[in-house]
Amino acid sequence: MSLLERISIDPAILHGKPHVRNTRIPVSMVLELLVAGQTPQTICSDLYYPDLTVDDVRACIEFANQFLTGEDIHFFEELRRSSSA
Repeated sequence: MSLLERISIDPAILHGKPHVRNTRIPVSMVLELLVAGQTPQTICSDLYYPDLTVDDVRACIEFANQFLTGEDIHFFEELRRSSSA
């Protein structure tokens, strides 16, 4: 199974937000924990989501990477425009 097969998008689950397959754990929550400094091992522990595996956490990262690879990010252009105004 590829990492991305661990991620599911179903309109009937979490209003269509991407989540770890066979759970109701949104990809965004896993990413927020990583940003907050939690390790994949901690995220998969009893402290957070013991039903997840480290590969599930990696799948969330890969999903975000694939999503952003196809996106044009214009944050810096908007920031530059607002500073010069």
